[in-house]
Amino acid sequence: MGLFSPKQKSYLGIDLGAGGVKVVELRQEKGRPVLFTYGLTSSAQDVHKLLAEKRLAVEDIKIEQNQNIRSEKTQAPTIAVNDERIDRYAEVIKAVCHEAKTVSKIATVSLPVSAVFHSIVTMPKVDQKEFMGILKAEVKKLLPYPIEDMVLDHQVLENFSTEKNKKILVSAVPKSIVDFYARVFQRAGLSLESLEPESASLSRSLIGRDTAVTMLIDMGAERTNLFIIDQSVPITHHTIESGGNKINKILQNALGVTDEALASQMKHDLYKHSLGGKNGELDKAKFVSLLNPVIDPIIKQIDYSFNLYFSQSGNESKRPEKIVLTGGSAMMPYLAEHLAETFKIKCYLGDPWARVVYQDKLKPLLNEIGPRMSVAIGLALKNLV
Repeated sequence: MGLFSPKQKSYLGIDLGAGGVKVVELRQEKGRPVLFTYGLTSSAQDVHKLLAEKRLAVEDIKIEQNQNIRSEKTQAPTIAVNDERIDRYAEVIKAVCHEAKTVSKIATVSLPVSAVFHSIVTMPKVDQKEFMGILKAEVKKLLPYPIEDMVLDHQVLENFSTEKNKKILVSAVPKSIVDFYARVFQRAGLSLESLEPESASLSRSLIGRDTAVTMLIDMGAERTNLFIIDQSVPITHHTIESGGNKINKILQNALGVTDEALASQMKHDLYKHSLGGKNGELDKAKFVSLLNPVIDPIIKQIDYSFNLYFSQSGNESKRPEKIVLTGGSAMMPYLAEHLAETFKIKCYLGDPWARVVYQDKLKPLLNEIGPRMSVAIGLALKNLV
């Protein structure tokens, strides 16, 4: 007898991140997303180097199209059909799915932020037949590579449009990246249903339908991504080349530990320590000072992002309501408290499981791994919410 009746569907969300592979399978039961299984690894993946030296560097989303016009185009980089990462990534994905005993063979997969170009384009309202032609003409001015080398996706932002103009959120990915992922998942024995930017899946799992202006900070192994979410839509994006790996090195130096794996374990022990409400045993000032090389750039980038966004036309009267943290390095003691004190707004660790039904006995473990699973959960939720 099968695990699912014909009417029950399950959906895989797979996050192939720099800090490892995360897999979540959700099924629909009585109209609600229910956790079926999950799995994760801590094996580093070089996903941010897929475009090698010509990697698409995305610093932020430009609100006005004339701010980001590129006069010269370089050919989009290619990825060899026999790239050794195809087999390597496929084997890791197969192993995680096997260990987790996943059932579904259809996956929604995240694209690394470094591989996705974003822009918000303002267009006059035109006849539907003319829409795509005009949109492509506008986007063509902005792209770093020829439009023929890119796969485009767009979303009309109705809440930001007026009677005369439409705001369009455009995402573009080099075709070589899409082909690479298709080969990886074919080799892993899975059907790639769709690819989407991490920002979209993070917003789905952590923000949902909340319309408040929110700063969402995703602290990964190599990078920290900062998004401003407005009306549930990721509007801006900035990246800092710093994350959990840098924290490991700081702890190694401070504690005199030469083994990076041991330093990483000690970092996770501190996180568990903080989950137990034992932050009082740690000296707050010393701890914040120790990790200042990581925390200070985040503070400066938050301040810059807010100032830039709220100085733009139509955003002058808006105010941020909260900062939501996620990612494997977001649980460092005192971080949320320190950011809340600095910006005088609510700051907390996001709960990506909040929109998912699961067994109560799993709660302690799911809370512990939750920040690492936010992208995968959002991907699995795509067809359920």
